[in-house]
Amino acid sequence: GTNITGTPPAAEGIQEEVRNVIFFHPDGYGLSHWNALRFWLVGPDGQLNWDRLSHIAPYTEHMKDALTASSHGGATIHAYGIKVARDSFGLDEHEVITALSGKQMSIMEEAIQAGFATALIGSGCITEPGTAAFVASVEERRMREEIAKQSIESGVDVILSGGERWLLPVGVTGRHGEGRREDGLNLIERAKDLGYTVVFDREELEAAVARGATKVLGVFASGHTFNAMPEERLRAEGLPFFVSGAPTIAEMSIAVLEILSRSPKATERGIFIVAEEEGTDNFPNSANAAGSFVAGKHADAAFGVFADFVEENPNTLLITAADSAAGGKHLLMQPGVEKVGEARINTGPGGEWVQAPLLDGVDGPGTAPFLSAPDERGNSWQFAVAWATPHDLSAGIVARAKGLNANLVTELGVVDNTDIYRIMYYTLFGKWLGEAR
Repeated sequence: GTNITGTPPAAEGIQEEVRNVIFFHPDGYGLSHWNALRFWLVGPDGQLNWDRLSHIAPYTEHMKDALTASSHGGATIHAYGIKVARDSFGLDEHEVITALSGKQMSIMEEAIQAGFATALIGSGCITEPGTAAFVASVEERRMREEIAKQSIESGVDVILSGGERWLLPVGVTGRHGEGRREDGLNLIERAKDLGYTVVFDREELEAAVARGATKVLGVFASGHTFNAMPEERLRAEGLPFFVSGAPTIAEMSIAVLEILSRSPKATERGIFIVAEEEGTDNFPNSANAAGSFVAGKHADAAFGVFADFVEENPNTLLITAADSAAGGKHLLMQPGVEKVGEARINTGPGGEWVQAPLLDGVDGPGTAPFLSAPDERGNSWQFAVAWATPHDLSAGIVARAKGLNANLVTELGVVDNTDIYRIMYYTLFGKWLGEAR
């Protein structure tokens, strides 16, 4: 359990004044998702970049009023370090939060005020709570116009995401589509006035990095940078999993580390990045196994970028957790079949087994099975993906960490969602907030 004496359990002392924290949230990816990705991407004997985070512990996600976290409630707990109601976005329902630090500010807002170089990056819309709840406080998750406005005006140095529709007014066409703001505000122009270099695709981001930009807003899609639909709809509409011109979360990670590292703030105080792969949640919510693997591959590539940075900059904490396990993804062996079949899912009222086409192959139900990457003996294995439900579940989530104070994850034994904040806060500010949860 959490140490409540005010001193961290066997924490390594912070050796340098400058320290960095990277919190990466591969939304919806629980332990079964990662094990499935390992089979598919590197084989059962292979190692993911995620596996380079050597400190690991079970993660508890419960809210003040629910066993299973919502995306916006879970993100709010990560940002403030206290339990809130499930329907919360930077508030406790409708009430202003006093964070575990005692301040009415999120950890990102405190970091901005303290002079850290800061960033929010994600493959989803700019209004996605996994990142936005660190700088925006609204009474309803659907208040996307206000979330976008607060994000742009937050003072974060770099914001990379989708969501152009919530940055432009109705009647204004942007690079990716029509604006949807009803208040007439053009937040793209507002961002330029605030000193942001605004970029709209991978090439423009790379050019801004090459030019030495230090304050960047990346707007890479009208909504999300991916198309999280069932395989059948993607096939019918001819859509890819991810928008072609948008940078992946790994490409965003490379760019943001380069941009922030040359900031005077990085050399004086340090760097604080909150990053999210949202496709790892939304593809499972659409029971799209192939899309969930591609999103996981993107997330794992970002872990590679971040892990390399930690190895080069040992005064850095890389910490990760999801806040749910989307869809209840599991693998089922499918030897010797050309197409995946149905699966028994439960017994009916009369005790008979109920069959359902819940098995996904490479392009959905009734298609060819997936093939694992080879094991150490050179064998590959056919498998299908079984889904429990389209919803977010609360089983089998883990926290992992690498670098400065990563040992706190294993010292705690079980990492609560409030502990993510606690460990980040200790690393950024040198103070262990030991209040009981």
